[in-house]
Amino acid sequence: MTAQQTPVQALPAVLERIDAELDNSLARLFDFLRIQSISTDPAFAPQCRSAAEHIAKDLASLGFDVSVRPTGGHPIVVAKVANGGAGPNVLFYGHYDVQPVDPLDLWETPPFEPRIATTPDGRKIIVARGACDDKGQVMTFVEALRAYKTVMGALPLSSITMMIEGEEECGSHHLFGFVKDNAAELKQDFALVCDTSMWDPTTPMVTTSIRGLVYEQVNLTCADRDLHSGLFGGAAQNPIRVLTRILSSMYDDTGRITIPGFYDGVSDLPPDIKKELASLDLTAEDFLGAVGLKAPAGEKDRLLIEQIATRPTAEINGIIGGYTGEGAKTVIPGKAMAKVSFRLVGDQDPEKIRTAFRAFVREKLPVDCSVEFGNFGGAAAVQLPFDSPALGKTRDALAAEWGKKAITVGEGGSIPIVGDFKRVLGMDTIMVGFALDDDRVHSPNEKYDLTSFHKGARSWARILAALSV
Repeated sequence: MTAQQTPVQALPAVLERIDAELDNSLARLFDFLRIQSISTDPAFAPQCRSAAEHIAKDLASLGFDVSVRPTGGHPIVVAKVANGGAGPNVLFYGHYDVQPVDPLDLWETPPFEPRIATTPDGRKIIVARGACDDKGQVMTFVEALRAYKTVMGALPLSSITMMIEGEEECGSHHLFGFVKDNAAELKQDFALVCDTSMWDPTTPMVTTSIRGLVYEQVNLTCADRDLHSGLFGGAAQNPIRVLTRILSSMYDDTGRITIPGFYDGVSDLPPDIKKELASLDLTAEDFLGAVGLKAPAGEKDRLLIEQIATRPTAEINGIIGGYTGEGAKTVIPGKAMAKVSFRLVGDQDPEKIRTAFRAFVREKLPVDCSVEFGNFGGAAAVQLPFDSPALGKTRDALAAEWGKKAITVGEGGSIPIVGDFKRVLGMDTIMVGFALDDDRVHSPNEKYDLTSFHKGARSWARILAALSV
């Protein structure tokens, strides 16, 4: 094999190399998993530094120009290589930090001693903290690159930049400023993220959108103190009653949100994409039955999968007011508080949603009530164009590996850095991951299917070849 081969020509040999190297790939992953890179606990700062240096050394062995960049928290690894090949310039993002392991007594084996186990249904799995989130996912990409380096003597695409951070599990507090400060260096044609999932163990998926977020706190005050309900009941305004009435009025009988202007910027899915989602036949029994529910509570004219992935939402996350201790205390509270979050889609503007919500609450306040608001942040939604050439190539590559069509689905949650890639760097993001619903991410006995790891590396090899033409 020579370096003159194209990635497409080299692909069969690259896939053979990935297969032959599986045991060695697992050994490298296990070395990475043994590092206790718990980012939220300052006691593990040295281990986070070790994890950064570990992945930096590995990338340097593949020909990357690597630096471990200091931040106000844990370091960020930046690795760059200009290959001079065909195809785009890409930025790959992942993270080396992991969640705490508590409660430790629920782990079947020590969380930082990775092992191969077998599930009751016969699947081979990798068990360790970080096996799925995100060390195993990152290493699927690295192992694909390693195979190309061995077969071709070079890496595919025009250039690859990798940015591996160490604070994703504790809020990525220093990443957003880092991206802004280094925008000229990090801006590429598009980004690749491997921190998402498959539809099921045999069906690959590309995440084409992530919902934005607005999170508000509402503090309502009526009387200047808690009142005796026997003396003031029936006459004094009750802030819990006022607050619950206002919040319940956010929804009509069909499940639509009634805040004026809320749906501005929300578009329907293209018919072919909606048909594809409908064909997945996600039922309430399958999705809600596992948590003891049976009836979807969202917009009645929308598919269940739309409700959880591609439609905007308003959720009341908590209410506090009055006496909540043991026993009885007959009071009318002076204050009540609620926390409310909005998941955004399409072109919904977080600031406009925040302003509209506050106006909605104020307009419904009766006499003797005042309100103050707090905000816990906001981010716009991100949508990958359905006609993106890179998306089409990625879906074709996944289909070739898994033997079935790769579906495109929106992510119901939020990945703020992907929003920054769009707003700060002007880049779309291709989100491909191989996690499964039963991977116990953030829980004891976190795992990653061996098939996810092995075929994940093969999938990235195919994607890189597809993107090169």
